[in-house]
Amino acid sequence: MKLKRGLNLGGYLSQCTHNMHHYSTFIGKADIEQIAAWGFDHIRLPVDYEVFEDKEGNRKDEGYKLVHSICDCCRENKLDVILDLHKAYGYDFNDAGNKEKNDLFHNPYLQDRFVNLWDSISTQFKESDNVAYELLNEVVEKENALLWNDLIDRTVSAIRKNDSYVPIIYGGIQWNSASTLKLLKIPEDKNIIFTFHFYEPLLFTHQKAYWVKQMDPQKEVFYPESMNYYRLHSAVLGEQGEAVLHSTSETMGKEFLEEMVREAVLAAEKAGTQLYCGEFGVIDQAPVLDTLRWFRDVYAIFENYQIGCSIWTYKEMDFGLTEKHYSEIRKELIHLWTEER
Repeated sequence: MKLKRGLNLGGYLSQCTHNMHHYSTFIGKADIEQIAAWGFDHIRLPVDYEVFEDKEGNRKDEGYKLVHSICDCCRENKLDVILDLHKAYGYDFNDAGNKEKNDLFHNPYLQDRFVNLWDSISTQFKESDNVAYELLNEVVEKENALLWNDLIDRTVSAIRKNDSYVPIIYGGIQWNSASTLKLLKIPEDKNIIFTFHFYEPLLFTHQKAYWVKQMDPQKEVFYPESMNYYRLHSAVLGEQGEAVLHSTSETMGKEFLEEMVREAVLAAEKAGTQLYCGEFGVIDQAPVLDTLRWFRDVYAIFENYQIGCSIWTYKEMDFGLTEKHYSEIRKELIHLWTEER
């Protein structure tokens, strides 16, 4: 399983209206064939728990059947699949800090539900030779770092009882930031992959994003720009602006991006794991040529450190590669990420 150059299918089985009509109309066989024809080698498939079970924990056979059909279609098109649990019962990154909705790390019942779901998934897909498992999309809160390590141990043990070699992927806290991989325990298990998400600097990649607190909905941000400019305007973003504020880089461009990625590289080297970037991209509100410059720099860094990755995302979701905003640069972006090296 290469997992070198991938594309996310965000909004398909996650962050969506969960019904068969949506599932059957959002993505089809033609989309999978197009992704393969472009030259990608895998997809990252975000899946909310609602696909596999209801709120009471009752199994949904139709959901398992659907995901099996997607994996089979990918296999026919020589694509591997990362099955990413994007939302668990009791934990959703969109509700970060809300202890009533996000009580996974302090509630034994929810933890049992989480482990049992992965036991069920790994039982169902153990014969699928093109599938890897990503335990949970993004853990956010700093105080959950140690508790996340404990839950990882339990979940990996449950999966390994069913499948001794399937790749298991997980990341740190603070939205899977590169700087928090060092907080993960060094795994005793084989075939573990550390993952991080890369949207730095957030001021650029998420400019005008309505869901980011304190983000100016009118301000156009360019890349590259002066470090002083980014420090000045990132301060209002709180935790999500800390990477810029604490950076030692003198320039906002490839130097800064490499400083951020290097933290993940060092953590993976110390742990003896592969390294993978599960999400990276630029919102469809950013200047398009600056977007291309950002992607070129990220590509060069990932290529230098041999980091596999998956672009966020195929369609819609404010980052959709197939949407009109990216028309001017789409061909070059796809070529950049899929050409043989």
